[in-house]
Amino acid sequence: MAAPLASKAGSAGPTSKPPFPELDFRSGARVEELNKLIQEFTKHDQREYDDQRALEIHTAKDFIFSMLGMVQKLDQKLPVANEYLLLSGGVREGVVDIDLDELNVYARGTDYDMDFTLLVPALKLHDRNQPVTLDMRHSALCHSWLSLRLFDEGTISKWKDCCTIVDHINGATNYFFSPTKVADWFYESISIVLSEIQKKPQRGMPKVEKVEKNGTIISIILGVGSSRMLYDIVPVVSFKGWPAVAQSWLMENHFWDGKITEEEVISGFYLVPACSYKGKKDNEWRLSFARSEVQLKKCISSSLMQAYQACKAIIIKLLSRPKAISPYHLRSMMLWACDRLPASYLAQEDYAAHFLLGLIDDLQHCLVNKMCPNYFIPQCNMLEHLSEDTVMLHARKLSSVRSDPAEHLRTAIEHVKAANRLTLELQRRGSTTSIPSPQSDGGDPNQPDDRLAKKLQQLVTENPGKSISVFINPDDVTRPHFRIDDKFF
Repeated sequence: MAAPLASKAGSAGPTSKPPFPELDFRSGARVEELNKLIQEFTKHDQREYDDQRALEIHTAKDFIFSMLGMVQKLDQKLPVANEYLLLSGGVREGVVDIDLDELNVYARGTDYDMDFTLLVPALKLHDRNQPVTLDMRHSALCHSWLSLRLFDEGTISKWKDCCTIVDHINGATNYFFSPTKVADWFYESISIVLSEIQKKPQRGMPKVEKVEKNGTIISIILGVGSSRMLYDIVPVVSFKGWPAVAQSWLMENHFWDGKITEEEVISGFYLVPACSYKGKKDNEWRLSFARSEVQLKKCISSSLMQAYQACKAIIIKLLSRPKAISPYHLRSMMLWACDRLPASYLAQEDYAAHFLLGLIDDLQHCLVNKMCPNYFIPQCNMLEHLSEDTVMLHARKLSSVRSDPAEHLRTAIEHVKAANRLTLELQRRGSTTSIPSPQSDGGDPNQPDDRLAKKLQQLVTENPGKSISVFINPDDVTRPHFRIDDKFF
């Protein structure tokens, strides 16, 4: 005789048992518990800023922009009216695709409280309406050399000392813009300007706690009031339009279709100072689509973003040695998942646990197959250079996460709570009390600075995790004009 169907036994009536809790088949973890742990991680990871902290963020930003204006005036190399892209999160957080093995290790709570990445164009090509063709004959996919032949004689003259020179048989000389030489020049120029600024300190001015060259980026940690802010400043080449090598990507269907316009997605791209595994460091730049990624981020659900942030916190700690996987790889996998899965599924608010487990599975799949396509240039495999031993080592580590995701989430929560405690303790001990608060100059507290703090707090609250484009005139550094996504302030 067949046993009664479970669905009938548990259908209705006062004696029916509650439905069995949803479990993760691999680990046995309760999905409800994983969702709660992800929410707790998000709560501690995304702290709210009060008016004072918002004003400190603004003060640090103004200091960095003023400093860059002085760098431009130093030797007139930087464009006079420049456009920066300010991203929330440092380079180590995977906001741009730059190798992490050359970077010093900084820890939130110990070294800084908030981190940002600032892309600063050294050169701009903004007058082209057709697909941009780059010189990729000497480079791996997703990389390029940049000849100054594309620019006028004045630009070539200014940047000659930051180029490698190639003489052709016909006697012509070609100057290739060198990422390493540009980074060296940028670091020296910033150091000169900061030295001059510190000779005449002003009340309320941020304290420069650290200036370091990390590979081809310059990392600056500022102390402002009770906050420490890390700025990873990246010299880049800025283009309007879209690279020809990524043209076929536009022909495919994507998750953002109908949500944002193609014009928003392909408004521009960058070359960042990073070379391929076998590339020539002095000549090779890497294509970056950071501006497009800012737009695509608008179309990603909050629950998927929460899962991504939690997964990123886990892998940064777990897969740090040897350095093979960066958070940027995880970001690419998330974008591919958005293309692969129905929007209605990804929009589910209580599916963060499913998304976290899926991201771990995706990352492990990519490692085992040694295949992680760049989202914008799929023919570029970002894991191609890794050894079999390295990918299998990391795949085994991820297997341990997949077997007990709840425990690894708890560890990530403890790490972020510890970082927050360190920040609060340093604030209490007055580690930066020698730095006057921007509001401590005396005078009426209801003056514009106070109103600015309230406005900034509103911006921070309304735009969590969004990126900022900045338009600044070095001849008037007192008036930066910045944009959070498509809003101007």
